[in-house]
Amino acid sequence: MLGLAGYFVLLIYIGYSSAKKVKSSADFAVAGNRIIWPILFATLAASFLGGGASMGRASKAFEDGYAFMFAATAFPIATVLSGLYIAPRLKRYVNAQTIGDIMEQHFGAPARLFTGLFSLVFCVGILGAQALAVGTVFNAVLGIEVSSGILLGMAVVLIYSTLGGLWAVIQTDVVQFLLLAIFLPVTMVVGVQAVGGPAELISRLPEGHFSLMGDYSAAMFISIFIAFLLGETLVPPYTQRALAAPDAGNARLGYSLAGVFGFLFYFVTTTIGLVALVLYPDISPDQALPALIRSLLPVGVTGLVLAALLAVVMSTADSYLNSAAVIFVRDIYQRFIDPGVTERRRLRIERWVNLLIGIGAVIFALYASSIIDALLLSYSLWAPTVLIPFVAGVLFDLKCSRSAISAMLAGALVTLIWQSAPQDLQAFTGVSALMAGVLANGLVFTLVYRLNRAAGANPESSF
Repeated sequence: MLGLAGYFVLLIYIGYSSAKKVKSSADFAVAGNRIIWPILFATLAASFLGGGASMGRASKAFEDGYAFMFAATAFPIATVLSGLYIAPRLKRYVNAQTIGDIMEQHFGAPARLFTGLFSLVFCVGILGAQALAVGTVFNAVLGIEVSSGILLGMAVVLIYSTLGGLWAVIQTDVVQFLLLAIFLPVTMVVGVQAVGGPAELISRLPEGHFSLMGDYSAAMFISIFIAFLLGETLVPPYTQRALAAPDAGNARLGYSLAGVFGFLFYFVTTTIGLVALVLYPDISPDQALPALIRSLLPVGVTGLVLAALLAVVMSTADSYLNSAAVIFVRDIYQRFIDPGVTERRRLRIERWVNLLIGIGAVIFALYASSIIDALLLSYSLWAPTVLIPFVAGVLFDLKCSRSAISAMLAGALVTLIWQSAPQDLQAFTGVSALMAGVLANGLVFTLVYRLNRAAGANPESSF
């Protein structure tokens, strides 16, 4: 407990000291565009290796084996590709701080508004999943009620992220990355040895848990793969990291290396879930990682690993919290409500919004049923709406307001309708709500863009 308390004090101190560096909204949003590639790598890796990548992967491995890891590796694949081909191009957009800044240059002000709204809801949903993971860690390791754990952990995140903005988030992310990169692999090694070694672990796993697809059907495997390929690709906090780099070279290298690290981390957390299944088959899947920490590690080490586990979750939570606040103020408030807002007032509003969004995410967490379910639900708010127009604009310099807005609305509508469809229909077709929404988004974007060009209309015209 003393180690954990000291860790929380350190995070709050970082927030306090970072507040002195935050002189403008640009400091709060993109840390003054001074994040070189080693720091970008650490902060980005810490950001996307959160509750879903740690506790969520261990939980799904407990239930489904390595099959879920193989399907979920779509995300680090997408991250590497984004680092190579998208992140460097983002530095062409001078003074851009959000995806909305970029979308407006390609598709106009209405597209920026819709991007801001969809991005805001998405970030709050992911943040809620991380808050739930924080509460789960406290409950499993210290016996604290989940709701109390959510409130305690998120209170610390709110303090340092509100004070120091992205400066504080990045500094705490580096600390958190070092913790998770050291102690979670140690936990895996200790667990495998407790089972009797790798061969013994494999022999004691249920049939199918060590196979490529496990008990998944081909359609289910593909559905999960696509969900992770598109669901969190280039989401606001990760794009914000690339925008915070000083140049294209730093953006490319830091972003790509974070994706490579993801493969290793997924293997570690998945193996931990399988070790928990062999040693503690009667526990809840969400308790796989915390149970291993609580039961196998020495008392002195447990506090450090608990801090590492909380670091994993909190590093994602602070990223989405900061991004949500910046999106609301820059893409919605400043652009459409008060264009003449002063820099000082804007910074003050960002801090207040950061606090309010954090409270909203805590409320979301109290009603979410599981970490992975919350993540997958939030993913359906991103890929079917913003991703395809955003990537098309950046890669091919496309400009057509009608195509982007039509695609975003079509993707959102089809996703909502498909989510309401009977589960038997979704299972029969093998098409998830996210896949249906992405298909609708891509088809409508392409069709409207081609029709607009064929008609000879101004590509930047709005409705």
